Amino acid sequence: MSVGTFSQIYIQIIFAVKGRESLIKKDWEEELFKYITGIVQNKGQKILAVNGTPDHIHFLIGMKPSCCLSDLVREIKKSSNTFIKEKGFSQFRFEWQEGYGAFSYSHSALDHVVRYIQNQKEHHKRKSFKEEYISFLKKYEIDFKDDYLFKWIED
Repeated sequence: MSVGTFSQIYIQIIFAVKGRESLIKKDWEEELFKYITGIVQNKGQKILAVNGTPDHIHFLIGMKPSCCLSDLVREIKKSSNTFIKEKGFSQFRFEWQEGYGAFSYSHSALDHVVRYIQNQKEHHKRKSFKEEYISFLKKYEIDFKDDYLFKWIED
């Protein structure tokens, strides 16, 4: 980054377990979240919140303009997938689904977004992941085709 460059970029990233299977277990999710935090920090970015449910995760980062978001997400998925396999956390084949959502926020919205991420399990007692994700896409006026969304497990 060049001298005199100042930025304020906050991105919430959402991605799911392949097939939307509920494979992230409560007894090891905290270790997974810490591992993801380490990846983000090692890439020189700042993690503000990370949480999820058994089938998907959310995290909020403060991102430097020199960071390539798609490279960061690819590294998080690849490394955390290997981490889960090496630790033997899942008795089933664990993989992240292709694709992700990335949504930007102003500094004034950060407290709200952090609380939202911290309350994922409670939030999903009322709203499915599909409902949540499509509401993000609509709120941010992102054109999408159902064919290109995550593979959903219909409730």
